[in-house]
Amino acid sequence: MAGYLSETDFVMVEEGFSTRDLLEELTLGASQATAGDVAAFFVADLGAVVRKHFCLLKCLPRIRPFYTVKCNSSPGVLKVLAELGLGFSCANKAEMELVQRIGVPASKIVYANPCKQIAQIKYAAKHGVRLLSFDNEVELAKVVKSHPSAKMVLCIATDDSHSLSHLSFKFGASLKSCRHLLENAKRSHVEVVGVSFHVGSGCPDLHAYTQSIADARLVFEMGAELGHRMHILDLGGGFPGLEGAKVRFEEIATVINSALDLYFPEGCGVDILARLGRYYVTSAFTLAVSIIAKKEVLLDQPGREEETGSTPKTIVYHLGEGVYGIFNSVLFDNTCPTPILQKQCGSLDTLNSLPTDNKENCILTYKKAGDPSEVKIK
Repeated sequence: MAGYLSETDFVMVEEGFSTRDLLEELTLGASQATAGDVAAFFVADLGAVVRKHFCLLKCLPRIRPFYTVKCNSSPGVLKVLAELGLGFSCANKAEMELVQRIGVPASKIVYANPCKQIAQIKYAAKHGVRLLSFDNEVELAKVVKSHPSAKMVLCIATDDSHSLSHLSFKFGASLKSCRHLLENAKRSHVEVVGVSFHVGSGCPDLHAYTQSIADARLVFEMGAELGHRMHILDLGGGFPGLEGAKVRFEEIATVINSALDLYFPEGCGVDILARLGRYYVTSAFTLAVSIIAKKEVLLDQPGREEETGSTPKTIVYHLGEGVYGIFNSVLFDNTCPTPILQKQCGSLDTLNSLPTDNKENCILTYKKAGDPSEVKIK
């Protein structure tokens, strides 16, 4: 054990006692609380995080995983992953401070934001974080001035047209511009040590992984021709964290392994990284929220107040959290969270038949991780 964990970081439960059982206990007390006092809360099964890690090692044995801190920065998650030996991908000073505070060495931190503030580049330099990413001349010039000893990873654009988050719209250098950037880095005496890409979260197009790895091989050859010691390939992230995804993680892993064998065969001296966030934590976290209000509306025209004898109606329930908070994935990732009713309220199908008081004391749980205004369910 590396010493990142202590018993005070966890609530230990008896064998066979599940996350659902713990939620039953917690929500029973919450539903009996004074109206207005019940706040949304997460319950995390950190054992699920550990199981995901061993699945990753089995499916992608050549990968050295780095956890994307912005996905979920809960101390328990960070400490468990640090104990498992992961590195950490940080987007800003606050995230670097957070992981270094729990004892993670600078050598296990990647400052992976391609668009960095000068003050935060200086912070990375001062605290020993040397592996940084870039995708344009302006970013390179900032690093040359503020962190000349940095080791740079060139972020290349991908075809992410099928993904949920189109990162290449904002980040990533085109293949046409890579040689110029590598030449510029060489003139500036900054060493480029590798290539990174990110096909975007939830990408169902397996060919995108193969093409991106092939593109990275071309950029490696450009860098080697110019005298850069290229030895890091960063595969990015976006891997699914839940069962039922359009493409299973195991399928993605098979395609990646085949592409690596072709373009970066074992023994070639390249250190292969991946920056994973939702893959590790999505299935581990369950959110409990309260129904705070309800409204009867016309089924075919929600929001209208008119009543007719022939138009079917439905009930819209309002929750104490929303799309500008924990449920922001509804806006940004086009997700559709599925509620699960706790035992004291029966099944979701019987929700409309419950007495008003019971219904509004109901606790709904969602299998979705995120960070903490109002979402509607029908």
